Amino acid sequence: MSSFVFILKEQVKNIYLIKRLANFEIRIANTNNYLGTAWELINPMIQIAIYWFIFGLGFRSNQQIEGIPFIYWLIVGISMWFFINQGILDGTRSITMKYYQVAKMNFPISILPSYIVVSKFYSHLVLLGIITLICFIAGFTPSIYLIQLLIFIPYALLLSISIAIFTSTLNVIIRDTQMIIQALMRMLFFVSSILYLPDNKIVINIIKYNPIYFLAEGYRSATLNKEWFFINNWDLVIYNFVFLIITFVIGAYVNFKYRDYFSDFM
Repeated sequence: MSSFVFILKEQVKNIYLIKRLANFEIRIANTNNYLGTAWELINPMIQIAIYWFIFGLGFRSNQQIEGIPFIYWLIVGISMWFFINQGILDGTRSITMKYYQVAKMNFPISILPSYIVVSKFYSHLVLLGIITLICFIAGFTPSIYLIQLLIFIPYALLLSISIAIFTSTLNVIIRDTQMIIQALMRMLFFVSSILYLPDNKIVINIIKYNPIYFLAEGYRSATLNKEWFFINNWDLVIYNFVFLIITFVIGAYVNFKYRDYFSDFM
């Protein structure tokens, strides 16, 4: 419990530093590109077009899902995936990439994965705003249900940070971690409701234990389905928030235990 409190305080105390480093990370990540930070939006748009062409036109013949045209159902559900996937993958290698830059300073090591994740969070908000505008033009007018995003957006951010704190520490100890996480993220992408909703009740009940399902369906309920997802699925809300706390506790414990030995592993 002491590790949980220590890492939590370290995160809260350095919120301003996390924000500044995240802004700096965005600038240096795109400094050599002619289009700069625009690539943060161009890449997701290209992937969305590919998924729509293959799964929307190819497999489904552009049929609706839950009474919603596939393209809108897809872009709302997949919007948070780009953030979570890139945030966790980049966050996983954050300590191994940045450690020597801060090793000789009194630097809060646990915020390394945090600011990397936050640097991806800004583009997620912009992308989500664009997608909401597209849905509005298509006839999905914003409603009171949209305030549910105030639950799901912070959850996506906190979940990504919690996982990244754990995996970034593990990546220092076991260098194969990065490859394992990449494989797991690919699996989670398809074992979720981002691209399709399975008809088999057993399969859908298993998929519900995937936090990505919780976020994808939460975003859709707020933007498209016009229902109180967190009320109608209160059991999923409890499960996912318990999952978030457990993930942060484990990540905090591992980071706190091994941070003094990072230089030996590096």
